[in-house]
Amino acid sequence: MNDILPAKPGWLWFAMGSALFAAATTLLGKIGVSEVNSNVATFIRVVVMFAVMAGLLTARREWSGFSVVSPRSLFFVVASGLATGLSWLCYFRALQLAPASRVAPIDKLSVALVIIFAVAFLGEPLTWQVALGGLLIVTGVMVLSLA
Repeated sequence: MNDILPAKPGWLWFAMGSALFAAATTLLGKIGVSEVNSNVATFIRVVVMFAVMAGLLTARREWSGFSVVSPRSLFFVVASGLATGLSWLCYFRALQLAPASRVAPIDKLSVALVIIFAVAFLGEPLTWQVALGGLLIVTGVMVLSLA
């Protein structure tokens, strides 16, 4: 699986966009779940995402892309979708129960978990920089969540 390793141009902009929109998701979600069941809020979120993605596929004329999805890729994308759905259900419920400033850092433990799993299952190298960065994230999460 080492063919996944090389970064392609433009990745950093998309990663930064992901962080920006994830922050917006937390803040908007925290306000949104204050007056609605967290599962209903998650369902609404999924419907909106479905509509946005259908619009994007239509605008870019990419509906034919489904014909080239291998069974293996389909399995992993579906599994990823299940994991995402479970993550959102837990995240929105946590936002109902606790301040966003405490929930979001704990959610970011996913970064440290990704490092561990990428090394263990994808064969990605564990450099001292990656290990130190992961350790700093875990330390930061502990400091913020115990505040």
